[in-house]
This record gives sequence, structure tokens and C-alpha cells, in this order.
Amino acid sequence: MAATGGFLGPAEIRDLAQLLDLQPTKKLGQNFVVDANTVRRIVTIAGVSDSDTVLEVGPGLGSLTLGLLATGATVVAVEIDRRLAEQLPRTVDLLQPDATLTVLTADAMTVTELPAEPNRLVANLPYNISVPVLLHLLETFPSLQTGLVMVQAEVGQRIAAGPGSRVYGGPSVKAAWYGTWRAAGQVSRQVFWPVPNVDSLLIGFERRGEQLGTEEERRKVFALTDTAFGQRRKMLRQSLSGVFGAETSTVLERAGINPTRRPEELSVSDFLAIARVT
Repeated sequence: MAATGGFLGPAEIRDLAQLLDLQPTKKLGQNFVVDANTVRRIVTIAGVSDSDTVLEVGPGLGSLTLGLLATGATVVAVEIDRRLAEQLPRTVDLLQPDATLTVLTADAMTVTELPAEPNRLVANLPYNISVPVLLHLLETFPSLQTGLVMVQAEVGQRIAAGPGSRVYGGPSVKAAWYGTWRAAGQVSRQVFWPVPNVDSLLIGFERRGEQLGTEEERRKVFALTDTAFGQRRKMLRQSLSGVFGAETSTVLERAGINPTRRPEELSVSDFLAIARVT
């Protein structure tokens, strides 16, 4: 494998896939970045430096991993596919032998411990579980202070949306619990192999300096959010009636929320206010 500048291109990606007898699967969301310039762009926007410990989820064949390691950062990579997890250190040893990489063969949705405390998350998240994975990691690893993830464009717009936006919804509220979010650039489907049928979006985040509330309050807020957005076009006095019954309007007024408002108008702080009066 003769990768240019320590990065993987289309030829190297296909060579590795052939070596591993790998057929990318939709089930695992396996779409591998084959464009080195895209990798450099992601690493630059993420602001990774040699002082960072980066958590990467779903490193695949290592395109982004190599870009992160090229900065001098320490990388902890979580990969569910055992073949890929076993190959990644070999690829890195060949192309960047002095890099500091730890690979965990695990499902990111169930990981609760890591060999180091990462301060930054940078990942190409599988399309089918990107939101649950993201929320799990932010809940489980408070050391993650900032990051940049690549997700399906539609999902990314939803996560980064603010109240009143057409695409604002449950994922927006839940993500906002942890910090502030921004759209950081589109990624063409043409830089992947195999080519997905959707475009991707980079979204960045900065964790809040202080938590909004307690763990019990977080669970209440998330449950209220799920219920409210289950009937997003209805007024809150209707969409939350299954929770508060005849007292719905009274509860909302005690929280300072007009019962005729709709869920897409409420910020995460508004949902927290409701949770705190119940």
C-alpha cells in the first residue's frame, strides 16, 4: 500500500477492502471517505491539535483516523467490525508508525469506558444511528468538550436547528441540552465509497460550561420532548395532555409557558421549566 502523504485514496481503500474481503454493509452504515482533501478539511474545521485526545467512532478503513493522527493528536477509535478494528493498527503502523492510537472493538452505543479521557469527538457517524450514538457519547463522556461529526445532511440540519425552524424537533432539543451546535459545511456524496444516496453535513458542537440540570431533570426533559413532538402540530395543551391530563394548562402556566404554543417554538430551557414544576 503506497498511500500519498500518509493518507488513503480510492486505490488504497479498495486494496484494503479486497485484503479484508470486505463488502460495505448498509446495516453498519459503512461508507468510507476516499478523498484525502475532505479528510484534511474535516480535521482543519475540527481544530484538532497535538494536545488533543480525540474519540473517533466508526473509523472504518482509517481515512479520517490517519488525518487526525497526522496532527500529533492521540486517537481512541471505537469500531464494531472486528476485521476493521484488527486492520486499523496495522494500517497506521505502516503509514504513521509514531502515531498514538488505541482501537476498541465495540458497539459505540454500549461503550461506557475508554482507556483515556477524550476532550474532542471527531467522527463520520453511521447514518442509521447517528443521533442515538451522539447523545449516548455526550451523556456518557462529560470530558468531551467539543467536536465535529459528519452525519446525513437532513439529520445534521435537525440537530443544529433552533426553535421556530421548520426542521426543529426532538433531536434539536436533546442536543441543545449538552451544548451549542452549528452547521460547519456540506460534504458531497461523491467522496465516499460506496457512494451513498444522500449528502452529508458537518456539524460542530461546544459543550456547555455548566450542566443545564440534574440527570433526573434531563430524563424528564427528554421524555417531555418525545411526547410533545409526537404531536408537533398541536398546541402544547393538547400534545402534553397525555402526561398531565386535565392539569396540562395549569402546569404550563406555572412554568411560564403559554398553553397555546407548539412544541417547535420551545427551547430546551422551556422544556426544563416544565420539568421543574412537575
